[in-house]
Amino acid sequence: MYHREDIELKIGTFRLKGDTLEIMQGYGEIIYRVLFFDDEIEKIETYSGIDYSLLSTPDEVTIYPASIFMTTKEKLFHAIDRITLDLGEQLEFLRKNNKFEEAQRLEDRVVNDLEMMKELGYCSGIENYSRYFDDRKPGERPFCLIDYFPQDYLMIIDESHVTIPQIRGMYGGDRTRKEILVEYGFRLPSAMDNRPLTFDEFESLINQVIYVSATPGDFEFLKTDGVFAEQIIRPTGIPDPEVFVRPTNNQIDDMLNEIQKVREHEGRVLVTTLTKKMAEELTNYLTDLNVPTRYIHSDVETLDRVEILRSLRAGDYDVLVGVNLLREGLDLPEVELVVILDADKEGFLRNYRSLIQTAGRAARNVNSRVILYADRITESMHKMLEETKRRREKQIQYNIEHNIIPTTVKKDISDSLIYNDYKDPNSGVEKIFYVADTQTFYYGEKELNDKIKSLEKEMKQAAEELDFVKAAYLRDQLAQLKKLAKL
Repeated sequence: MYHREDIELKIGTFRLKGDTLEIMQGYGEIIYRVLFFDDEIEKIETYSGIDYSLLSTPDEVTIYPASIFMTTKEKLFHAIDRITLDLGEQLEFLRKNNKFEEAQRLEDRVVNDLEMMKELGYCSGIENYSRYFDDRKPGERPFCLIDYFPQDYLMIIDESHVTIPQIRGMYGGDRTRKEILVEYGFRLPSAMDNRPLTFDEFESLINQVIYVSATPGDFEFLKTDGVFAEQIIRPTGIPDPEVFVRPTNNQIDDMLNEIQKVREHEGRVLVTTLTKKMAEELTNYLTDLNVPTRYIHSDVETLDRVEILRSLRAGDYDVLVGVNLLREGLDLPEVELVVILDADKEGFLRNYRSLIQTAGRAARNVNSRVILYADRITESMHKMLEETKRRREKQIQYNIEHNIIPTTVKKDISDSLIYNDYKDPNSGVEKIFYVADTQTFYYGEKELNDKIKSLEKEMKQAAEELDFVKAAYLRDQLAQLKKLAKL
């Protein structure tokens, strides 16, 4: 559905001025201008949505719906009839159970949705009526992307020890939320059929699958009957890191001593704690001792996490303290030491798989080590130590037999998308402002004002094109120029 926008055309909008209708595609950067003479189309023109340049003057154009939630009139009115029927049954049920407020709320909501569908072919939250448009029976599974695959497709599930539980949990979480909406009259019971697949439904759609994980769960072992392929030998020849267990007495001082050793040859250190507060306090403590340190946990924004990891690799600081984010997927070749505090506190942060995954963050560097601070050896620690020992023995033996010399992974440090420096939030902006131009300008008052107007125009253009990184950069340049204009 296209929306009217008389001031500024955006994707999926139209505007009407006199006898001229302008429509911006809901699926691209093309503007259609339709010129009318009385009730006839006189001319059609297509323009670029970026610079408004004339592209063509076609005799006819096909304009597709701005929304994916569109269907034929026959299907629409057939669905409306079924929704009306189900609404009557649900209202009767609610009133019989003395839920008059819920019944009124549901009636108002659904009647309004039906009116929108009749007039516009669409309503807000139309996906909650998907069962009627798909012509599915109550409880029947929804259609999904897998339905488009051929019969002999191969599915690869990466990090399956995390992915499989997530797939299992999706249906239950969605169902719980929808039941509350239905109970209190916000939705019809049919809304519960707009849902993720159950795990059984997901399994029924799988033809052949490869589960990929460094720490497979019980599900994967049961599926393979204990027969599976192991990749123990790394292309770099680096064995699993050595693991040392040390007592918690004076653990912070001992850790600080180890950090200083690593810093001497420009290595990096990862430290894992049990809580976010511990991570923040340890960061402050190390910073006070002149050890450049940052923390990372779930309260840190996603883009900031990327920048923190890049800065660690670049050497802006030497120690990164975390809780649960220093496990899967981090590829940090510069890390030589991983420290796990309170390793003997059994729980999901210190179970066998978590310990293996965390220790694996050091497996990209030939000098890698792992230190567990604990006063006892838990079952999880024991399994982790035995597994690491088993892998190391195989890896070292293979290297000897094939004359392989382990080499630290070499990986470029990509440029940051965020113009920021961890020491000073504005320093990155100033560096770009004064250094990035290919030549230096000395502005007079008039030139400065002209430059400000030019940048404002560029910034608005970037925002219209949804290039928010560029728009933010130009905004910061503008702020600097406006400061100069006041001097």
